[in-house]
Amino acid sequence: MTGSYLVRYVGGPLDGRVDTLAASPESPRSTVTHVHLHGGPKIVHHYDLHYAVEYGCEYRLREH
Repeated sequence: MTGSYLVRYVGGPLDGRVDTLAASPESPRSTVTHVHLHGGPKIVHHYDLHYAVEYGCEYRLREH
């Protein structure tokens, strides 16, 4: 590990996105909300926090 803290997104429109932080956040958010705005109706996705020991944490798309 290089000292970077990785945040990965799994599922939905953010699938495959990786954010690299300089250090681990003191208190990561338990849920991330992604709002997709386009020509049609607003689409909202919720991602829930899961820890991944090998690199940091990941947010997985909430199943409805």
